This record gives sequence, structure tokens and C-alpha cells, in this order.
Amino acid sequence: MISNEMRHDTNAPPILVENLTARLGDTLALNDVSLRLDSARIAVIGSNGSGKSTFARLLGGIARPTAGSIRVHDVDTVKESVALRRLVSIVFSNPDAQIVMPTVAEDVAFSLRGSGATKVEIAERVTAALAAFKLTDLADRSAHELSGGQKQLLALCGALIRRPALLIADEPTAYLDARNSAAVAGHLLHPEAGHQLVLVTHDLELAARCDTALLFDEGRVVAQGGPAEVIEAYRASLRR
Repeated sequence: MISNEMRHDTNAPPILVENLTARLGDTLALNDVSLRLDSARIAVIGSNGSGKSTFARLLGGIARPTAGSIRVHDVDTVKESVALRRLVSIVFSNPDAQIVMPTVAEDVAFSLRGSGATKVEIAERVTAALAAFKLTDLADRSAHELSGGQKQLLALCGALIRRPALLIADEPTAYLDARNSAAVAGHLLHPEAGHQLVLVTHDLELAARCDTALLFDEGRVVAQGGPAEVIEAYRASLRR
């Protein structure tokens, strides 16, 4: 469960995507995508190579579009990159790519660098965050010696302690067992989490728990709406 200290106001403008196109070398990864996303929890599904992860990277400002634009809560992802970093946290499938400090507590605290918080405030927020993720007993452990599930919880803890307006999670449960997948999902989808969530996933049960879903295919959004209908459209496409 997310503690009160980790909530963030979700009363924010939508994500606006206009004529978004992205090329990766000779590959057209996204082809003229336009969307308005104002749901709290958005699932992004589709086959490998459909454009899901490229969309997530563009949304988080990690990559730049070839054409078109994205505005995240009134912030242009290309022109206002500094402001975007204050709004957005990202979690990937491989937590080792995000863990940078020697111990668990130090790694969580590292996420607050440049936040303007005092040492006392940082210590209080780290303590609360570790408790929320049941990592308190591991605070002084080597972050790189944790189990895969513990590492993913640590990465998510570090992402959420920043109190982002938008959390982008790209296959966050891909390499986890059932217990750790459930723990990560519980934090991502908690009704009082306070952030908008864009969840890229192959886990259709997890996608079904979101408020809305997008189905990508060959760089385009081919279905958008309630998760049940979008998931059924995806399953139908796999049967063809």
C-alpha cells in the first residue's frame, strides 16, 4: 500500500499525442499516432515490435519523435525536457538498469537528489517509502545482491518516492514470479497511488485491471477503450 507521504495530486491535464511518428533506423516504429489520454491507469498492449516500448520511451522523453508531438500534463516532451523530468518517473523490466547506489536506502534517497528537500525531509521520506514497500529490513543491504523481485520493488520505490505526476512502467513484471508480480502490481494500481500510470505489458490480466487500454499494431493504435474489449480485439487478432 502506498503511504500518504507518497501520494500526488492527479487533478492534472491529459496526455496529448498529435501525429506522432518515430523511425528507428529504417524501421517505422510509430506511424502518425494521435491520442488523448486522461484516464488514471492506461494499459498499452500488443505484440513484440508493435511500437509499445517506443511509445513509452517517447512519452518519457528518453527518445525524440521523427514528427509530431507529445504534451504530458501541458509539458512538451522535447521542448521542455527539464520540466518533464520533474513530472515523470519510469520503471523498466530490468531493475539493474536503474539501481545505482550501494545500499537499498542510499538508492531510494538518490532519487530525491536535486529535489530541494532537506536532509531531514529526505530521511523521513526514505523511511516512509521503505516501509510502504516492505524494504525496511533491507535498508542497509547491498542493492545489487537483492533478489530479482526485491530489486524491482526497489526500482519502483525509487520511482514513486519522487511523487511523479506520471509513472511509465515498461514490462515491470516481465521477469518476476507470481508473488513479486502481485506486489509490484499492487503498488502500480493502488487506488490511492496518486499518479497517472501508463503500463506497457504482455500480462493481459494486469492490463484488464486498468481503466482504459491501447492496442498497438505495426506502429499504430488499432483499438482504444475499455480493457475488456481491447484485450478481446488483441486476442482475436492473434487467432487470425
